[in-house]
Amino acid sequence: MIRVVLPPHLRTLARVTKEVTLEIEGPVTQRAVLNVLEASYPMLTGTIRDHITQERRPFLRFFACEQDLSHESPDAPLPEEVASGAEPFLIVGAIAGG
Repeated sequence: MIRVVLPPHLRTLARVTKEVTLEIEGPVTQRAVLNVLEASYPMLTGTIRDHITQERRPFLRFFACEQDLSHESPDAPLPEEVASGAEPFLIVGAIAGG
């Protein structure tokens, strides 16, 4: 099981209070995690990735094992600690300001 931690505004939208767990078939990649997340919580479709391009939305970042994975290929394997469920895949809302 993959553990995914959502930012507060997406937890509210998905009506979850804590991290979500997902069953991923095949290689554990960002794309696979997001596909299953959106299939399990359809109200999140389009909030994390663009509907058309499937690119990460601005002001959201992906982290795992204390590493920023936001600019990694969506098809690159996630760390083994995430694939095994030992560490969560974090979707973090970025903060902007001036």
